[in-house]
Amino acid sequence: MASSKRVVVAAGIANGAIAVLKFLGFLLTGSPAMLSETYHSISDTGNQVFLLIGLRYSGREADRTHPFGYGKAQFFYSFLVSVLLFGIAGWMSLTHGYEAIVHGHGGGLHGTVEFLGASFRAVYVNYAVLIGAFGFEGYALVTAYRGMRVDMEAHGWTSFVEAFKKTSNITTLTAFTEDTVAVCGIVLAFVGVLLTDVTGNPLWDGLAALCIGLLLMGFALALAWENKRLLLGESLPKNEEDELRATVAGWEGVADVVDFRTVYFGPNRVLVATDVAFADDLDTGEVDERITAIEDALIEQDPGVRKVYIEPETATSAGGH
Repeated sequence: MASSKRVVVAAGIANGAIAVLKFLGFLLTGSPAMLSETYHSISDTGNQVFLLIGLRYSGREADRTHPFGYGKAQFFYSFLVSVLLFGIAGWMSLTHGYEAIVHGHGGGLHGTVEFLGASFRAVYVNYAVLIGAFGFEGYALVTAYRGMRVDMEAHGWTSFVEAFKKTSNITTLTAFTEDTVAVCGIVLAFVGVLLTDVTGNPLWDGLAALCIGLLLMGFALALAWENKRLLLGESLPKNEEDELRATVAGWEGVADVVDFRTVYFGPNRVLVATDVAFADDLDTGEVDERITAIEDALIEQDPGVRKVYIEPETATSAGGH
Protein backbone atom coordinates (compact mmCIF):
# COMPACT_ATOMS: atom_id res chain seq x y z
CA MET A 1 0.00 0.00 0.00
CA ALA A 2 2.80 2.41 0.92
CA SER A 3 4.57 1.66 -2.38
CA SER A 4 1.35 2.28 -4.34
CA LYS A 5 0.88 5.61 -2.59
CA ARG A 6 4.44 6.71 -3.40
CA VAL A 7 3.91 5.84 -7.08
CA VAL A 8 0.64 7.79 -7.17
CA VAL A 9 2.17 10.83 -5.44
CA ALA A 10 5.19 10.84 -7.77
CA ALA A 11 2.95 10.53 -10.83
CA GLY A 12 0.75 13.37 -9.58
CA ILE A 13 3.70 15.71 -9.09
CA ALA A 14 5.12 14.83 -12.51
CA ASN A 15 1.77 15.33 -14.25
CA GLY A 16 1.35 18.69 -12.51
CA ALA A 17 4.75 19.84 -13.74
CA ILE A 18 3.96 18.64 -17.28
CA ALA A 19 0.66 20.54 -17.21
CA VAL A 20 2.52 23.76 -16.36
CA LEU A 21 5.00 23.23 -19.21
CA LYS A 22 2.23 22.45 -21.71
CA PHE A 23 0.39 25.58 -20.66
CA LEU A 24 3.60 27.57 -21.17
CA GLY A 25 3.76 26.16 -24.70
CA PHE A 26 0.17 27.26 -25.28
CA LEU A 27 0.88 30.78 -24.01
CA LEU A 28 3.87 31.12 -26.35
CA THR A 29 2.18 29.75 -29.47
CA GLY A 30 -1.59 29.78 -28.94
CA SER A 31 -1.69 26.13 -30.02
CA PRO A 32 -5.14 24.56 -29.44
CA ALA A 33 -3.55 21.11 -29.19
CA MET A 34 -1.24 22.32 -26.41
CA LEU A 35 -4.20 23.74 -24.51
CA SER A 36 -6.05 20.43 -24.89
CA GLU A 37 -3.00 18.60 -23.60
CA THR A 38 -2.87 21.06 -20.70
CA TYR A 39 -6.44 20.07 -19.80
CA HIS A 40 -5.38 16.45 -20.22
CA SER A 41 -2.43 16.74 -17.81
CA ILE A 42 -4.52 18.67 -15.28
CA SER A 43 -7.06 15.85 -15.35
CA ASP A 44 -4.25 13.31 -14.94
CA THR A 45 -3.03 15.23 -11.89
CA GLY A 46 -6.52 15.23 -10.41
CA ASN A 47 -6.74 11.55 -11.23
CA GLN A 48 -3.73 10.83 -9.02
CA VAL A 49 -5.33 12.81 -6.18
CA PHE A 50 -8.55 10.80 -6.41
CA LEU A 51 -6.67 7.50 -6.66
CA LEU A 52 -4.63 8.44 -3.59
CA ILE A 53 -7.83 9.23 -1.66
CA GLY A 54 -9.32 5.93 -2.82
CA LEU A 55 -6.25 3.95 -1.73
CA ARG A 56 -6.20 5.64 1.65
CA TYR A 57 -9.94 5.28 2.26
CA SER A 58 -10.10 1.65 1.10
CA GLY A 59 -7.38 0.73 3.59
CA ARG A 60 -9.60 1.50 6.59
CA GLU A 61 -10.47 -1.40 8.85
CA ALA A 62 -13.94 -2.92 8.72
CA ASP A 63 -16.36 -1.58 11.32
CA ARG A 64 -20.01 -1.94 12.29
CA THR A 65 -21.31 0.30 9.50
CA HIS A 66 -19.03 -1.29 6.87
CA PRO A 67 -18.58 -4.91 8.00
CA PHE A 68 -16.79 -5.89 4.80
CA GLY A 69 -14.43 -2.93 4.85
CA TYR A 70 -14.07 0.05 2.54
CA GLY A 71 -12.61 -1.65 -0.53
CA LYS A 72 -15.31 -0.29 -2.85
CA ALA A 73 -13.96 3.22 -2.21
CA GLN A 74 -11.50 2.60 -5.04
CA PHE A 75 -14.40 1.88 -7.41
CA PHE A 76 -16.17 5.08 -6.34
CA TYR A 77 -13.18 7.40 -6.68
CA SER A 78 -12.21 5.86 -9.99
CA PHE A 79 -15.77 6.55 -11.15
CA LEU A 80 -15.31 10.20 -10.10
CA VAL A 81 -12.11 10.28 -12.15
CA SER A 82 -14.01 9.25 -15.26
CA VAL A 83 -17.00 11.56 -14.80
CA LEU A 84 -15.61 14.71 -13.19
CA LEU A 85 -12.11 14.82 -14.59
CA PHE A 86 -11.83 13.12 -17.95
CA GLY A 87 -15.39 14.01 -18.96
CA ILE A 88 -14.89 17.70 -18.20
CA ALA A 89 -11.37 17.82 -19.68
CA GLY A 90 -12.60 15.96 -22.76
CA TRP A 91 -15.52 18.33 -23.29
CA MET A 92 -13.33 21.43 -22.86
CA SER A 93 -10.75 20.05 -25.31
CA LEU A 94 -13.46 19.15 -27.80
CA THR A 95 -15.12 22.57 -27.73
CA HIS A 96 -11.78 24.40 -27.87
CA GLY A 97 -10.70 22.32 -30.86
CA TYR A 98 -14.00 23.00 -32.59
CA GLU A 99 -13.65 26.75 -32.02
CA ALA A 100 -10.09 26.64 -33.34
CA ILE A 101 -11.22 24.86 -36.52
CA VAL A 102 -14.18 27.17 -37.13
CA HIS A 103 -12.39 30.44 -36.36
CA GLY A 104 -8.87 29.50 -37.44
CA HIS A 105 -7.17 29.96 -34.05
CA GLY A 106 -3.66 28.73 -33.39
CA GLY A 107 -1.52 30.52 -35.91
CA GLY A 108 1.22 31.59 -33.51
CA LEU A 109 3.59 28.67 -34.02
CA HIS A 110 5.98 30.73 -36.12
CA GLY A 111 6.64 33.33 -33.42
CA THR A 112 10.02 33.72 -31.72
CA VAL A 113 11.09 33.66 -28.08
CA GLU A 114 14.01 35.46 -26.44
CA PHE A 115 15.74 33.57 -23.63
CA LEU A 116 19.14 34.36 -22.08
CA GLY A 117 20.05 36.49 -25.08
CA ALA A 118 19.20 33.75 -27.57
CA SER A 119 16.31 33.83 -30.01
CA PHE A 120 14.48 30.70 -31.15
CA ARG A 121 11.14 29.69 -32.61
CA ALA A 122 8.36 29.34 -30.02
CA VAL A 123 7.18 26.07 -31.56
CA TYR A 124 10.40 24.45 -30.36
CA VAL A 125 9.06 24.76 -26.82
CA ASN A 126 6.04 22.68 -27.84
CA TYR A 127 8.23 20.03 -29.41
CA ALA A 128 10.50 19.82 -26.37
CA VAL A 129 7.60 19.63 -23.90
CA LEU A 130 5.75 16.97 -25.90
CA ILE A 131 8.86 14.83 -26.37
CA GLY A 132 9.63 15.03 -22.65
CA ALA A 133 6.03 14.21 -21.75
CA PHE A 134 6.10 11.26 -24.16
CA GLY A 135 9.17 9.86 -22.39
CA PHE A 136 7.54 10.14 -18.96
CA GLU A 137 4.14 8.80 -20.03
CA GLY A 138 5.77 6.02 -22.06
CA TYR A 139 7.66 4.83 -18.99
CA ALA A 140 4.46 5.00 -16.91
CA LEU A 141 2.61 3.03 -19.60
CA VAL A 142 5.21 0.26 -19.58
CA THR A 143 4.90 0.02 -15.78
CA ALA A 144 1.10 -0.09 -15.93
CA TYR A 145 1.28 -2.64 -18.76
CA ARG A 146 3.33 -4.94 -16.57
CA GLY A 147 0.76 -4.61 -13.81
CA MET A 148 -2.03 -5.54 -16.22
CA ARG A 149 -0.04 -8.53 -17.48
CA VAL A 150 0.33 -9.82 -13.93
CA ASP A 151 -3.47 -9.72 -13.49
CA MET A 152 -4.04 -11.35 -16.88
CA GLU A 153 -1.66 -14.21 -16.16
CA ALA A 154 -3.11 -14.75 -12.68
CA HIS A 155 -6.66 -15.08 -14.07
CA GLY A 156 -5.85 -16.70 -17.40
CA TRP A 157 -7.21 -13.80 -19.47
CA THR A 158 -6.01 -13.84 -23.06
CA SER A 159 -6.60 -10.24 -24.15
CA PHE A 160 -6.70 -6.71 -22.78
CA VAL A 161 -10.35 -6.45 -23.81
CA GLU A 162 -11.19 -9.44 -21.62
CA ALA A 163 -9.13 -8.02 -18.75
CA PHE A 164 -10.86 -4.64 -19.10
CA LYS A 165 -14.26 -6.31 -18.81
CA LYS A 166 -13.44 -8.67 -15.93
CA THR A 167 -10.78 -7.13 -13.68
CA SER A 168 -11.62 -5.77 -10.25
CA ASN A 169 -8.18 -4.15 -9.85
CA ILE A 170 -9.58 -0.80 -10.87
CA THR A 171 -6.52 1.23 -9.81
CA THR A 172 -4.27 -0.70 -12.21
CA LEU A 173 -6.95 -0.57 -14.92
CA THR A 174 -7.33 3.20 -14.53
CA ALA A 175 -3.57 3.75 -14.59
CA PHE A 176 -3.10 1.59 -17.70
CA THR A 177 -5.96 3.24 -19.60
CA GLU A 178 -4.93 6.73 -18.48
CA ASP A 179 -1.33 6.20 -19.60
CA THR A 180 -2.46 4.73 -22.93
CA VAL A 181 -4.70 7.75 -23.55
CA ALA A 182 -1.89 10.09 -22.43
CA VAL A 183 0.57 8.65 -24.96
CA CYS A 184 -2.05 8.78 -27.74
CA GLY A 185 -2.89 12.39 -26.84
CA ILE A 186 0.75 13.45 -26.95
CA VAL A 187 1.20 11.83 -30.36
CA LEU A 188 -1.92 13.58 -31.68
CA ALA A 189 -0.74 16.93 -30.34
CA PHE A 190 2.76 16.48 -31.79
CA VAL A 191 1.41 15.55 -35.23
CA GLY A 192 -1.07 18.44 -35.19
CA VAL A 193 1.57 20.98 -34.19
CA LEU A 194 4.09 19.59 -36.69
CA LEU A 195 1.65 19.66 -39.63
CA THR A 196 0.57 23.20 -38.81
CA ASP A 197 4.22 24.24 -38.47
CA VAL A 198 5.13 22.70 -41.84
CA THR A 199 2.05 23.74 -43.82
CA GLY A 200 1.18 26.99 -42.05
CA ASN A 201 -2.45 25.79 -41.86
CA PRO A 202 -3.87 26.02 -38.30
CA LEU A 203 -6.55 23.46 -39.21
CA TRP A 204 -4.27 20.57 -38.24
CA ASP A 205 -3.64 21.99 -34.78
CA GLY A 206 -7.37 22.44 -34.21
CA LEU A 207 -8.13 18.91 -35.47
CA ALA A 208 -5.58 17.51 -33.03
CA ALA A 209 -7.29 19.34 -30.16
CA LEU A 210 -10.66 18.03 -31.31
CA CYS A 211 -9.37 14.45 -31.49
CA ILE A 212 -7.81 14.71 -28.02
CA GLY A 213 -11.18 15.81 -26.67
CA LEU A 214 -12.94 12.85 -28.31
CA LEU A 215 -10.25 10.52 -26.96
CA LEU A 216 -10.72 11.77 -23.39
CA MET A 217 -14.51 11.61 -23.57
CA GLY A 218 -14.39 8.07 -24.98
CA PHE A 219 -12.15 7.00 -22.13
CA ALA A 220 -14.45 8.67 -19.61
CA LEU A 221 -17.44 6.70 -20.88
CA ALA A 222 -15.57 3.38 -20.99
CA LEU A 223 -14.11 3.74 -17.50
CA ALA A 224 -17.40 4.89 -16.02
CA TRP A 225 -19.13 1.85 -17.52
CA GLU A 226 -16.55 -0.55 -16.08
CA ASN A 227 -16.77 1.06 -12.63
CA LYS A 228 -20.57 0.83 -12.75
CA ARG A 229 -20.50 -2.97 -12.89
CA LEU A 230 -18.28 -3.13 -9.81
CA LEU A 231 -20.20 -0.50 -7.86
CA LEU A 232 -23.41 -2.44 -8.48
CA GLY A 233 -21.87 -5.62 -7.11
CA GLU A 234 -20.58 -7.84 -9.92
CA SER A 235 -19.86 -11.52 -9.43
CA LEU A 236 -16.70 -13.38 -10.36
CA PRO A 237 -16.32 -14.28 -14.05
CA LYS A 238 -18.42 -17.37 -14.78
CA ASN A 239 -15.49 -19.74 -15.37
CA GLU A 240 -13.86 -18.80 -12.05
CA GLU A 241 -17.16 -19.05 -10.19
CA ASP A 242 -17.84 -22.46 -11.76
CA GLU A 243 -14.45 -23.72 -10.57
CA LEU A 244 -15.21 -22.69 -7.00
CA ARG A 245 -18.68 -24.23 -7.19
CA ALA A 246 -17.19 -27.49 -8.51
CA THR A 247 -14.86 -27.62 -5.51
CA VAL A 248 -17.81 -27.41 -3.14
CA ALA A 249 -19.92 -29.88 -5.13
CA GLY A 250 -17.12 -32.44 -5.18
CA TRP A 251 -16.46 -32.30 -1.45
CA GLU A 252 -16.99 -35.49 0.52
CA GLY A 253 -20.35 -35.43 2.27
CA VAL A 254 -21.88 -32.77 0.00
CA ALA A 255 -25.10 -33.99 -1.60
CA ASP A 256 -25.94 -30.85 -3.55
CA VAL A 257 -25.03 -27.20 -3.99
CA VAL A 258 -28.44 -25.56 -3.71
CA ASP A 259 -27.27 -22.02 -4.39
CA PHE A 260 -23.91 -20.38 -5.07
CA ARG A 261 -23.20 -16.65 -5.24
CA THR A 262 -20.08 -14.47 -5.43
CA VAL A 263 -19.62 -10.71 -5.35
CA TYR A 264 -16.71 -8.25 -5.33
CA PHE A 265 -16.55 -6.05 -2.24
CA GLY A 266 -13.24 -4.46 -3.21
CA PRO A 267 -10.34 -4.87 -5.66
CA ASN A 268 -9.47 -8.59 -5.68
CA ARG A 269 -11.75 -9.07 -2.66
CA VAL A 270 -14.50 -11.63 -3.20
CA LEU A 271 -17.31 -12.81 -0.95
CA VAL A 272 -18.71 -16.31 -1.50
CA ALA A 273 -22.14 -17.28 -0.13
CA THR A 274 -23.53 -20.74 -0.78
CA ASP A 275 -26.34 -23.01 0.41
CA VAL A 276 -25.00 -26.55 0.65
CA ALA A 277 -27.01 -29.73 1.22
CA PHE A 278 -25.02 -32.25 3.24
CA ALA A 279 -25.67 -35.96 3.45
CA ASP A 280 -28.34 -36.94 6.00
CA ASP A 281 -26.03 -39.35 7.81
CA LEU A 282 -23.64 -36.55 8.92
CA ASP A 283 -24.05 -35.25 12.45
CA THR A 284 -23.68 -31.58 13.40
CA GLY A 285 -20.02 -31.88 14.33
CA GLU A 286 -19.12 -33.51 11.02
CA VAL A 287 -21.03 -30.86 9.07
CA ASP A 288 -19.15 -28.11 10.93
CA GLU A 289 -15.83 -29.77 10.14
CA ARG A 290 -16.67 -29.98 6.43
CA ILE A 291 -17.83 -26.36 6.34
CA THR A 292 -14.52 -25.21 7.83
CA ALA A 293 -12.56 -27.38 5.40
CA ILE A 294 -14.52 -26.09 2.39
CA GLU A 295 -14.02 -22.46 3.47
CA ASP A 296 -10.26 -22.99 3.77
CA ALA A 297 -10.13 -24.78 0.41
CA LEU A 298 -11.95 -21.99 -1.43
CA ILE A 299 -9.68 -19.31 0.06
CA GLU A 300 -6.61 -21.35 -0.89
CA GLN A 301 -7.94 -22.01 -4.39
CA ASP A 302 -8.57 -18.33 -5.17
CA PRO A 303 -6.50 -15.73 -3.24
CA GLY A 304 -9.18 -13.15 -4.05
CA VAL A 305 -11.73 -14.97 -1.89
CA ARG A 306 -11.67 -13.24 1.49
CA LYS A 307 -15.06 -14.19 2.99
CA VAL A 308 -16.98 -17.47 2.72
CA TYR A 309 -20.45 -18.05 4.16
CA ILE A 310 -21.91 -21.54 3.93
CA GLU A 311 -25.52 -22.20 4.89
CA PRO A 312 -25.89 -25.92 5.64
CA GLU A 313 -28.94 -27.96 4.73
CA THR A 314 -29.76 -31.65 4.79
CA ALA A 315 -30.27 -33.55 1.58
CA THR A 316 -33.86 -34.30 2.60
CA SER A 317 -34.76 -30.63 3.18
CA ALA A 318 -32.96 -29.52 0.02
CA GLY A 319 -35.06 -31.93 -2.00
CA GLY A 320 -38.11 -29.95 -1.01
CA HIS A 321 -36.91 -26.73 -2.74
